[in-house]
Amino acid sequence: MKLKKKYLPLILGVAVAAGIFIGGKLNFSDTSDRLFTKNSKKDKLNRLIDYIDYEYIDDVNTDSIVDVTVNGILNNLDPHSVYIPKEDMERVADNMKGDFVGIGINFYTYKDTITVIRAVEGGPSEKAGIIGGDRIIMANGDSIFGKDFSNNDIIKKLKGPINTLVDLKVYRRGEPKLLDFTVKRNHIPIRSVDAAYMLTDKLGYIKINRFAESTYKEFKQELTKLKKVGITKLAVDLRNNPGGFLGVAEQIIDEFLEEDKLILFTKNKRGDIEKSYATKKGSFEKGEVYVLIDENSASASEIVAGALQDNDKGTIVGRRSYGKGLVQREMDLGDGSAVRLTVSRYYTPTGRSIQRSYENGNRDYYDEYFDRLNRGELLDPEKIEVADSLKFTTPKGKVVYGGGGIIPDVFVPLDTSMQNETLTFLDRRGFISNFVFELLEKDRHAFDGISRKEFINDFQFNDDMVLDFQNYLNEKTKANITFVAYNEEVKQYIKATLADQLFGNGAFEEVINQTDIMIDEVITLSHRED
Repeated sequence: MKLKKKYLPLILGVAVAAGIFIGGKLNFSDTSDRLFTKNSKKDKLNRLIDYIDYEYIDDVNTDSIVDVTVNGILNNLDPHSVYIPKEDMERVADNMKGDFVGIGINFYTYKDTITVIRAVEGGPSEKAGIIGGDRIIMANGDSIFGKDFSNNDIIKKLKGPINTLVDLKVYRRGEPKLLDFTVKRNHIPIRSVDAAYMLTDKLGYIKINRFAESTYKEFKQELTKLKKVGITKLAVDLRNNPGGFLGVAEQIIDEFLEEDKLILFTKNKRGDIEKSYATKKGSFEKGEVYVLIDENSASASEIVAGALQDNDKGTIVGRRSYGKGLVQREMDLGDGSAVRLTVSRYYTPTGRSIQRSYENGNRDYYDEYFDRLNRGELLDPEKIEVADSLKFTTPKGKVVYGGGGIIPDVFVPLDTSMQNETLTFLDRRGFISNFVFELLEKDRHAFDGISRKEFINDFQFNDDMVLDFQNYLNEKTKANITFVAYNEEVKQYIKATLADQLFGNGAFEEVINQTDIMIDEVITLSHRED
């Protein structure tokens, strides 16, 4: 069957935006005397749990009841106050910290066996000699293959304290017997800068996927490298970036703004205002900046875009951002779980709040993407709804609006060829990645001698590759899929995924950006300003 051409709401980005907090700058002072005094409402809940625990006729997991109660309470607040169960805390903390201790491989489970896609460059596995295509059969004498092993089970076997050793038995195609490797666990970065490279001889590009503890350090390193090769302009890609730590966003903004320029201010329920200003340490204050945003750029991403827009610094390019102007703080609940509670609102330098309304409940809030889609806003800037009462003016006289996201200075419509439901679904479900992996498995030496630059700039697939992928999908899904309108787009995704598995470190973005209309617009703008 021919799949219909539709838009896909990037729900993953929105869902993550709901969960990631931006309160890293704020300190949590001890308010226990004020917060935990005797309270009849709290006593009522405690008594009910005790009655169920000790008197109810059947055995009940009261921990699960408490979890449901906590979620029920938070659901009656704002969409971004969330509960993090104990079992999720380590994963969430690793993601926002920016690293974890492990052996350093990208993998997926292929035919019930953990299969290495690529060893992390400079990581323990690469140093030990593990390569793409290797199947890890055993870890410290324990089998880790078969249907009974989930990815979480496997990760637990491979992660551990730093500098501890793990003995691996590995199957490698072409080898007569299993290979033995001893890998010393170490810190493995979870990179938040996906790509950094030159778009033109003067224009650099940095893509940030979230604002974690390590993001500013990564960003600064890449900015320094780009400056050394002569950039005078920089595109900062914040598309699909759901946010993260407020303080990290401030550090990045500080690289572009002159000393004493207001970055943002926050206001809590007591009316206390805290302002943040740029320092004199900025290293790109004289450079031209372009910030790329879309409907899934949220929270800290909007702080960056809003601060630069309100200070008349650079150009905001893309589509109206998500609209999250609330600040969360993580609070420990004493049993390994935590709550991220909204504690204040933030405002851009002109004084605008970009938080969109959640008065009609969480479901309506998260469905706003469909409202934008139905209004035609993603294709036509004239369809963006603004309120004159929320009009603000920058120091140079530019009109900006609050009330639901950052409206870009230069609008770029949704590219319905590359950002369509079919391709996004296939990419997210891993079909493209798995197809490319199996392609490499047939002959991993086919690309020996091809440099990264040669592959990205010169390598091309023919239409037979689309047919091969089509047949692969039909075999896996038992469907009858044909790519009538998307042949070139499918080849681009396959090439980008192959580049990622061969080279990593931003190769995917370099390939996919070759046909990105927003990147093209930024390049055109940069040439006009030369």
